[in-house]
Amino acid sequence: MKNLWKEKIDRGEKTMGFFICTGNASTAEIAGISDMDFALIDTEHGLFDVESAASMIRALKLHGGTPLVRVKDPSRSSILKMLDVGAEGIVIPCVKNMDEIHQIVSYGKYAPIGERGYATARASDYGYAEHCYHGVDYYMDYCNKNCLLIPQCETQGALDHIEEITATEGIDGIFIGPFDLSIAMGIPLQFDSKEFKAALQRILKACNDANKICIAFCPTTEVAKIRMADGFRHLCVANDYNYYHDALNNAYKEVMG
Repeated sequence: MKNLWKEKIDRGEKTMGFFICTGNASTAEIAGISDMDFALIDTEHGLFDVESAASMIRALKLHGGTPLVRVKDPSRSSILKMLDVGAEGIVIPCVKNMDEIHQIVSYGKYAPIGERGYATARASDYGYAEHCYHGVDYYMDYCNKNCLLIPQCETQGALDHIEEITATEGIDGIFIGPFDLSIAMGIPLQFDSKEFKAALQRILKACNDANKICIAFCPTTEVAKIRMADGFRHLCVANDYNYYHDALNNAYKEVMG
């Protein structure tokens, strides 16, 4: 297991990925072949779970892609199983308070940071990956550094505690869910409002101050360009539904006029 996306981030590079919502391994394989830096497999809103995610992770890794998974909830089983099947980053939705943050770290990081259940599953080539041969302390430290925990900031509670969340050991970054965050703030989809823009900058500053990753979801490439100009360096832009629909319509227009 080698987290190529994290290596790019550590080198100071900007990165871009997208959501996989279809649950299709061929879509994941094409994402690995593409220039995208990561693909975020969505088991929160997608109609699939662990076994399908494992197939998509294999397909991505086959071509050097970085698989992230958005789990369906912050439970131990949701986080642990996706790490065991090879997710290199876990995005956790609907986090509301620091108790949940501490639980996430406990479930997703090995000792001494957390209490992740020890296993040499498919994520470590069933115990035959190179980092398995240097003792248990090396193995757990390697996994802690390369299996990233990224809670979403999409609730008022997460926003209120964002500085404390980003300062927490074991939390590797924040994923901004703009739709639910704006709704939680009482300004549904008012992305150009002063309040929402201030919230975005507060989250970005908290991440930068703590040297943590900050990922902004962007529903379109136009929004992605705006977020990049606002100082965001890591973007998740749209999803496979969007790209497939737009490609079909563009092809139709090109031929039919």
